[in-house]
Amino acid sequence: MIAFNGVEREEDVGFYAGLIESLFSLVQMSTMMGWGWAADRYGRKPILVWSNAGGAIVITLFGFGKTIWQMILFRCMAGLFSGSVVSIRAMISENSTKKTQARAFSFWAAAGNLGIFIGPFIGGALANPASLYPSVFGSITLFREYPYALATIVAGAFSASAAILSALFLNETLPDKIAGRKEESPMSTWQLLKSPGVAIVLVINNFCAIIGLGYTAVMPVFWYTSIRLGGYAFSPFQESIFLATFGVGQALWGLLALPPFQRRFGTIGIFRFAWSAWPLLFLASVAGNYLLRWGYETSFWVLSISSILLGSSISMAYTGTQLALNDIAPTPQTLGTLNAIALTVVSGVRAFVPALFGAIFATGVKYQILDGHLVWLVLIVLAIILRIFAEWLPEKARGLPEKKFDRDEEQHLD
Repeated sequence: MIAFNGVEREEDVGFYAGLIESLFSLVQMSTMMGWGWAADRYGRKPILVWSNAGGAIVITLFGFGKTIWQMILFRCMAGLFSGSVVSIRAMISENSTKKTQARAFSFWAAAGNLGIFIGPFIGGALANPASLYPSVFGSITLFREYPYALATIVAGAFSASAAILSALFLNETLPDKIAGRKEESPMSTWQLLKSPGVAIVLVINNFCAIIGLGYTAVMPVFWYTSIRLGGYAFSPFQESIFLATFGVGQALWGLLALPPFQRRFGTIGIFRFAWSAWPLLFLASVAGNYLLRWGYETSFWVLSISSILLGSSISMAYTGTQLALNDIAPTPQTLGTLNAIALTVVSGVRAFVPALFGAIFATGVKYQILDGHLVWLVLIVLAIILRIFAEWLPEKARGLPEKKFDRDEEQHLD
């Protein structure tokens, strides 16, 4: 779409693609706190309805952009309507208990991954329909003039349906609204940040996001890079195999392993396990390159597929950070604001971390620092630091199983 709208040089397309998404994240970051405050003040449902309704309009408009600046404008407008993610997190928390929240958020993560998986297929299948499906759309002037409009119309329809379903069938979950009490003034951001344990949980959440975004930014270009420069020299088909394996692994860990694991070992147990797997995954990427250099292709595939299945357990930690945020919230009425703070910081991270780690990877490859593996050293060091941070998780956020007293203790208590 960027090329269609006037960017002729191929090397400039990537720049504008990154610019558009970075500006979206920056606008999202600047508005997230307002949405969180409003959700705590006026209720979860109205914020969810209005943000989805507004999103439906601007998502649709994006496909009608005829210049780069119109694309930037409509994408930034989409960043203004980012309140749904704040409300959804708070509503899932308020519709579950400490015993059921791990299961609830595992479903939420699975739903999000399903959308991420299906969305690109919808966009790709519906882009330029007049050329792809001339017998159906070839005579429609609208789709010849705006070849990307159909994809965004359909995407906007999903958002519109979410707004309609929320308005008609969703129940409010904000405790004060349910009880019919007069809403108290929410805690200020500074008061919330000073609450016991909140700051360290936010730091851990942000650190996890930095490593995760850095890895996902490097992963595709690492797979594409030639073996002699430190990559895997994958074809698109081979990349799809790895992406599919990673996706299946994340779904299995999240749906099948996370709930019983969290019940038995708590949120802190999830962090200890998942964040110990991260350095191993990064080391396996380096080892895989050397196996290819030395011609051990069978060993490479065994190591790589196994490490990705194990490494995809890291997805449990993302759900774990949400559980920790829920547990550390001073009151149920602060869930919206607390989630907004966390998402604001992550949006800021998303605006620059992919470019930063892309630059680190490019530098390592260009100058063959550590045989092109500089970025993996950086990621391993960061992952070890994060694993240490896990031990600083406040007791309230550890999600440990309730203590069971033995008979002697029960008699003593009696």
